Amino acid sequence: MKNRWLAVPYVVWMAVFVVVPLILVVLYAFTSRDGGFTLSNFSTMAEYLVVFGRSFFLALIATLVCILIGYPLAYYLAREGESMRRMATMLIMLPMWMNFLLRTYSWMSILENTGLLNTFFQKIGLFSLINGIFGTDITFFHMINTEGAIVLGMVYNFLPFMVLPIYTVIEKIDYRIIEAAQDLGANFRQVFQKVILPLSLPGVLSGITMVFVPAVSTFAIPRLLGGGMVTMLGDLIEAQFMGSAYNPYLGSAISLVMMLIVLICMAVMNRFGEGEEGAVVL
Repeated sequence: MKNRWLAVPYVVWMAVFVVVPLILVVLYAFTSRDGGFTLSNFSTMAEYLVVFGRSFFLALIATLVCILIGYPLAYYLAREGESMRRMATMLIMLPMWMNFLLRTYSWMSILENTGLLNTFFQKIGLFSLINGIFGTDITFFHMINTEGAIVLGMVYNFLPFMVLPIYTVIEKIDYRIIEAAQDLGANFRQVFQKVILPLSLPGVLSGITMVFVPAVSTFAIPRLLGGGMVTMLGDLIEAQFMGSAYNPYLGSAISLVMMLIVLICMAVMNRFGEGEEGAVVL
């Protein structure tokens, strides 16, 4: 009974910084500028369906790329020795010790028209080779202020959130199960498809959630790597609260709808992953 009092500061913290802001968002979403009840904020969002579609599309691409890169990396780390795993984990986490904005700013200097990559391509004569073959006059590759740069920034910043959950799950798989499958005549592809993949699915679903949710709502990455040329939901919401078109009621409505969509996606993924942990099909 006494131990329950230890949770009081946490409950107060959650109430002040989580519950109260959510209540304010809901209230603002259904409130007009004159303070009355309205649903016009939600109907106005139809003008921004393109932004919704672009945000979820780019977040989905970033999540898929993180899976394609993160799963093989996590599998490789889980099969390595203890010293190698510690070093690799430290290298994966090392960029996370740096400020998020600084990491994103560094990619600006890399992807700029006169940045490190274009300078490197120029030094090795790649532009001269392309111009000589195709008769063009290319002096740089336009990489910054594009959707590709935004996806690259998402993958770079959120990849550890995909690798670590998968790595943790694969590491805990009992190797005797794999040996049993091999003894029953399963080859590597069958072992991976029917043993390793089903057992690692909870980690994959956790990684998808941890990457997709921040990716779909980010605004710093599109602002810096997109140069304001590619508007996403985070930028749109920020503009309603901080921009010249100050409209916190519309911003709250967009935030509420985005939260509901994300919660639905998470519920679907959790439903899809029910019963997968520990399931092995031989």
